[in-house]
Amino acid sequence: MSSDPWGRVDETGTVYVRTAEGEQVVGSWQAGSPEEALAYFERKYEGLVVEIGLLEKRVKTTDLSAKDATTAIDHLRVQVDEHHAVGDLGALRTRLDALVATVEARREERKVQRAKQTDEARHAKEALVTEAEELAQSDQWRSAGERLRALVDTWKGLPRLDRKSDDELWHRFSHARSAFSKRRKAHFAALDAQREEARKAKEKLVAEAESLSGSTDWGGTAARYRELMTDWKAAGRAQRDAEDELWNRFRGAQDVFFAARGEVFAERDAEQSENLKLKEELAVEAERLVPVTDLKAARAAFRALNERWEAIGHVPRDARPKVEARMHAVERALQESEENEWRRTNPEARARAAGLTGQLQAAVDKLRAQIDVARAAGNNAKADKLARELEGRQALLDQALKGLQEFGG
Repeated sequence: MSSDPWGRVDETGTVYVRTAEGEQVVGSWQAGSPEEALAYFERKYEGLVVEIGLLEKRVKTTDLSAKDATTAIDHLRVQVDEHHAVGDLGALRTRLDALVATVEARREERKVQRAKQTDEARHAKEALVTEAEELAQSDQWRSAGERLRALVDTWKGLPRLDRKSDDELWHRFSHARSAFSKRRKAHFAALDAQREEARKAKEKLVAEAESLSGSTDWGGTAARYRELMTDWKAAGRAQRDAEDELWNRFRGAQDVFFAARGEVFAERDAEQSENLKLKEELAVEAERLVPVTDLKAARAAFRALNERWEAIGHVPRDARPKVEARMHAVERALQESEENEWRRTNPEARARAAGLTGQLQAAVDKLRAQIDVARAAGNNAKADKLARELEGRQALLDQALKGLQEFGG
């Protein structure tokens, strides 16, 4: 018989293993010596030791699932419990029990971690739904649309929740996206309708602008073009291609009209500048008539100059007041000379002037006599009062004498 601390072989070739519960039959060995039998079953024990060690390493260092780890532990435990190896089977059971505890701890950790991840995913999805519902009311069509697309990508990257919760959140999320898309579609449909109305309105404006491009009613047509431009701005924008094409036609029609007007105005300005030179020369000739020495000749000369003036035509608007003022000044000087001559030769006026002068002279003489009488009587106060009155009458007399001289008297 052969034995070692963990097993023995009896005389019949039966192999036993020693356990805490007593010896257990491992198997029968008839092919060789008892030592070979023990060595064989000890190698089987070492194989179990290696398998348990590998499983311990996998549990600690890999993401082996609890289910697979438990299956592997159960498989090894069956082999240990069947006593087909010689060695410290109790130690193997202890290691397997420790592995079970480790796997259960890992299972709990993963359960807690999954619960945490699920809670985080729930909060993340709720936040996505809240943002999507806010964006659904936005009028920033481009940026809001891009953000909603980004939210979808974020959603797809999050873990699923329980079916009910995930479906409810997804329904709200999807509804918000649909609401935004519906509003955006309605907005752009309305915008397209507005642009179509703008296109029709601008077609009419272009047609009128083109019909006016050959007009020679420079003032009226220019004013109408300004009104058309105001209407153009008020009409809004058409579709981009139509807008550009219509604007080019509208602007082109105006350019044709204003180019023609510019040529005419340039010719007119040149003509009016020449007219200004001619009128300035006439103004110089007219100014030579002042001061007036021969009223009749000056009048005749001024009428001739005025006829030439009227025949010349228009001058530039900004120069007109100055050159016309020069002629008006000469005309006023002639009128003043004529008025002075009329007063000088008017018999009735001369008679009234002579009569007034005679009356004033008599009053002055009378006052002087009264002053002399008052002085002689020693009444100086009365004399002084009469003297002050004399000063006023003398001033009127001097003025009347001057007017009488204008009549040649």
